[in-house]
Amino acid sequence: MEPDPDDAGVGKRPHKHQFRCFDRAYPGCGFLFMTQPLDLKTTRSAIHGMYLITDDRDTEQLVSHIEQALLGGVRIVQYRDKVRNSSEKLQLAITLRELCQRYQSLFIINDSVELARDCGADGVHLGQKDGSIAAARQALGDHAIIGVSTRTVDMATTAEQQGADYIGVGSVYPTGTKLDAVHIGLAGLTAIRAAVHLPIVAIGGITTSTLADVIAAGADASAVVSAIMADPQPSVAAKEMSLQFNINQPRPHGRVLTIAGSDSSGGAGIQADLKAISLLGCYASSVITALTAQNTLGVSAIHAPPAEFVQQQLQAVLSDIGTDIIKTGMLYSTEIIETIADTLTDDTLLCVIDPVMIAKGGSNLLQQSAIDAFILRLLPKAYLLTPNVPEAEALTGITINDLDSMEKASRQLQTMGARNVLLKGGHLDGDPIDLLLQGDECYHFSGKRIDTPHTHGTGCTTASVIATLLAQGTSLYRAVEQTKKFITHAIMTAPQLGQGHGPINHYTASLNHVDQQLAATNKETLS
Repeated sequence: MEPDPDDAGVGKRPHKHQFRCFDRAYPGCGFLFMTQPLDLKTTRSAIHGMYLITDDRDTEQLVSHIEQALLGGVRIVQYRDKVRNSSEKLQLAITLRELCQRYQSLFIINDSVELARDCGADGVHLGQKDGSIAAARQALGDHAIIGVSTRTVDMATTAEQQGADYIGVGSVYPTGTKLDAVHIGLAGLTAIRAAVHLPIVAIGGITTSTLADVIAAGADASAVVSAIMADPQPSVAAKEMSLQFNINQPRPHGRVLTIAGSDSSGGAGIQADLKAISLLGCYASSVITALTAQNTLGVSAIHAPPAEFVQQQLQAVLSDIGTDIIKTGMLYSTEIIETIADTLTDDTLLCVIDPVMIAKGGSNLLQQSAIDAFILRLLPKAYLLTPNVPEAEALTGITINDLDSMEKASRQLQTMGARNVLLKGGHLDGDPIDLLLQGDECYHFSGKRIDTPHTHGTGCTTASVIATLLAQGTSLYRAVEQTKKFITHAIMTAPQLGQGHGPINHYTASLNHVDQQLAATNKETLS
């Protein structure tokens, strides 16, 4: 359910105190400390990211869902309750406040100044008819955070003049729970952003697919209900939306961990992953699952380390450096797959899983006995599964020969546990068309077939580029779209090495990607 925009929950700005903000992904770092008077820049850093508004589900489920969302990166929780009595509201508010404190996130009460005072909340959010900012400030003190719902430039500038700490802006998109809500659209959000200096939290019908446009229009944070609360995986929903607020950070930023095999020729595997991740401006770490002796003519030998050593590598990286996205490639054996699945217990880690089975030269890179382990243990952990046609056929048993069968196989992979599926269509006749199944929505990405044998590493690179772009804040749809262009350019500029399936060109493709992003940014600035 989406809230009434007049009751919108939004971000947090302290009135006369500074918030020192840190990324909770790094051990030992907190989010909220009151120190000294703040400036607007510091305020913006505090009111940044995902803001969750509660729904009316039963108490036990509500607390569980909110904790999962906090694990996924929600920075602010607003308690909005239309069903419980006063005593029940107070008890639940105290529970939620303590939960938010445990996760170093902010806790806001919707509408009720009295409840905010009694439960010790960080602040209150006021609708246009919920009393004055001055009265709320007098009741809660100078340290309280007070926000106001707005939908016009006049409302926003008035709230700023009256001492609001932030403003909620919406409804940006239509929302099913309030059919008569005024929809201001992205244009309305942009106009308000230009008129005020306060942090803005957008609200109303925002989803993971539309969030990128909302951020581009000037939102510092986004308040949602159903986009997280109605998701069967609230921690994943929160994580995929929270990461998008990284989009405006300067490069390099973001962390990607690749778990894959080593390719001695440097064209695929760990080597291709590290090139793509680093050249695009992310920090790359790695776990090696197998050593291969190979060149452009094929794989001549494979040596797999003990599964225990794979686990030791994985623990070493995750316990110290951490990661924003995990990308997996060649996993080779049942033992290694089960070890990785046993270690990746954090449901908030978004995994881009490339089910590597067969090398370009025809060598098996996944033992036949390991396929069942992959399906049962690792596939359900996939935020995005990226099979090619032969791999999708092996996993589903469905013969794929056109777009309809591609979609059928993708939906089958989704029922097997993958959250989203990118089925690459390069093995089919004609121009290559890739299919992205994101939730219930199906998208096609077409390209021109390039007559060349130099395509070694395209699958590995596709997954690692997508993982990199996700870590940097790009939405899934746009990450796939940009990766398609990256791979095409990398094939077109391949260095023509070797006597067989030669490697693609990660360097020029990365330069081209950066140039395209700069051009797009400059165009938006000029417009």
